[in-house]
Amino acid sequence: MISAQKSMAALTSLSLLRNYATTGRIVASVRASPGLSSYPSSINFLTANHSRRYLCRSSATHDEEAAAKAAAINADSGAPTIFDKIIAKEIPSTIVYEDDKVLAFKDIGPQAPVHVLVIPKFRDGLTQLGKAEPRHGEILGQLLYAARIVAEKEGILDGFRVVINNGPSACQSVYHLHLHVLGGRQMKWPPG
Repeated sequence: MISAQKSMAALTSLSLLRNYATTGRIVASVRASPGLSSYPSSINFLTANHSRRYLCRSSATHDEEAAAKAAAINADSGAPTIFDKIIAKEIPSTIVYEDDKVLAFKDIGPQAPVHVLVIPKFRDGLTQLGKAEPRHGEILGQLLYAARIVAEKEGILDGFRVVINNGPSACQSVYHLHLHVLGGRQMKWPPG
């Protein structure tokens, strides 16, 4: 069993290095299973001409893409989302801002020192931005204004980013329109 796991890690390592040789841009991390306690818990690949900030975790990206594709299957089912449960206070959250139409709360998997989600309290068919209709104009404006209020409350008004993921190709994982307000560090361009 341990021998098979070591062989798989070696093959994965070889594959990643071969990919780097052809593309010049792959950097990854491979985690060993807990049963291999006498071996390092992770193996990081980093090329000499890249700094540590370029280190990415390939498995995390794959998991995110898989989750987005799975979520898309039930996107328009009308079933309650995790955000509906947060709005109903069935699931606890750290609320940053709330009014009668909008709720903003801290993301549980922050991608920046400040990462707040801003959502409409009523979906009204607005599962993603690509489904917006003229009747949604008012709530879309309110969401953007709420993002500005969140940035001010979080002390990042001088520099923040607003992101909307639309569909599985953009890794949208919850089909209840939401804005990500990100800040508290230097943002880079291009994103993604």
